[in-house]
Amino acid sequence: MNRYNKNRLLRGLLFVGLITGGGACRVSEKYTRPEQNMPDHYREYAAATVDTANMAGKMPWRIVSGDAELVTLIDSAIHNNLDLRNAIKSIEVAEKILGQAKLGNIPELSLQLSAAITRPSDNSLSGISASQFLGSKYVKDYQTALSLSWEADIWGKIRSQKEAALAGYLQSTEAARAIQTQVVAAVAQSYFNLLMLDEQRRIAKDNLVLNDSTLNVIRLQRDAGLATTLAVQQAEAQRLNSALLIPQLEQNIALQESALSLLIGEMPKAIDRRQNIYRVQLQEQYNAGVPANLLSNRPDVRASELALISANARVGISKAAMYPSLTITAAGGLNTFEASNWFSVPGSLFATAAGAITQPIFLRKQLRTQYEIAKIEREQFAIDFRKSVLVAVAEVTDALVKVDKIIEQERIEQTRVETLKSAVKNARLLYSSGMADYLEVLTAQATALQSELNLADIKRQRLSILVELYRSLGGGWR
Repeated sequence: MNRYNKNRLLRGLLFVGLITGGGACRVSEKYTRPEQNMPDHYREYAAATVDTANMAGKMPWRIVSGDAELVTLIDSAIHNNLDLRNAIKSIEVAEKILGQAKLGNIPELSLQLSAAITRPSDNSLSGISASQFLGSKYVKDYQTALSLSWEADIWGKIRSQKEAALAGYLQSTEAARAIQTQVVAAVAQSYFNLLMLDEQRRIAKDNLVLNDSTLNVIRLQRDAGLATTLAVQQAEAQRLNSALLIPQLEQNIALQESALSLLIGEMPKAIDRRQNIYRVQLQEQYNAGVPANLLSNRPDVRASELALISANARVGISKAAMYPSLTITAAGGLNTFEASNWFSVPGSLFATAAGAITQPIFLRKQLRTQYEIAKIEREQFAIDFRKSVLVAVAEVTDALVKVDKIIEQERIEQTRVETLKSAVKNARLLYSSGMADYLEVLTAQATALQSELNLADIKRQRLSILVELYRSLGGGWR
């Protein structure tokens, strides 16, 4: 091997070593999760009742629901809810971007086919040259070429682009899961609202029958001279109050059915249901675990952290843009000034190769500004991540408080309903025997009606709070 070839080989090896070793010069910062200072438990009163493992985040929604009709509704919502379907499309977009980013290290290759003709000025150098050497006033050029361009990832810019694309894809996936948890919870709560309204309508109808009976008794006593017309009028007014509840509740039922139809991605329609709200059985116990579990169980928290990871990668991209870039280009193909010789081989063959190192010097502070903005945006996403963690812990804490207190409220209201029902019976008996006036009967009936309506609402609240606890712990997307 002669000296020229040896020197050329050494330069080539040095050049390849520079390129392949460039990955060690990565200028971006490796992502580390910001310290969140998570508490050991949610609240002091609940510390002894929670396990360190969060079971709700691992429990499929089909097991939690326990009601066949509710399972059908949730399943329809997962397949047809428009917000969820839109989120899935966002995943598809992010997947395409990720697929493109994975090809960042592969050279760009393009094919060009061109033909050109130029008529230079007779007094120009090109015109004089064409006349002397080509014997024509027209300069023709025919070319077919494959062009290749490749940028060496010396500073890790392309790697950071891949990391940003991957984080964006995972973020869109977690965002879709977060929407699913919300949809599952919303469908369950809407279903419980319907069951509550059904129960309240039944209570109103039963109370209307009771008011009719009371009104008939008072009318008979008025006819017998034992009651006044005023008593009849007040009894009629109370009956109308009970009657008024029925169309109001039926209106609310229709509106709730429309809202639930929208959640399951269908036109407004009647919702089939045979369940009674007092017979609904949900998983009553969820091991809340410790707040640190939310970092891995809550899809919205994970999505927020992935947004921070993507922002960190963009900082690396903008920083690497300020460093020199090495680009290698090559082209080869056929070139001639006569069409008849266009594809004449090997006479028309040509090839070129070049390497260029470009260092930005003065771009009106654009690159530095983009870098500083990327760092500020990373700080914003870190704040958003912290906020999502605080919101998650607060939601679980609030749900635990509500679960604890709603059980006590339900027990008290149940006792109150039983007491007031007994009071209504006693008031009617006392009124029939002349030992109580009609106002005591009407008051007892009105109070009992309101208490029964409240009990149905408290039962609905209890079921909804259990669903909210399940969702806040990260359940609903499996």
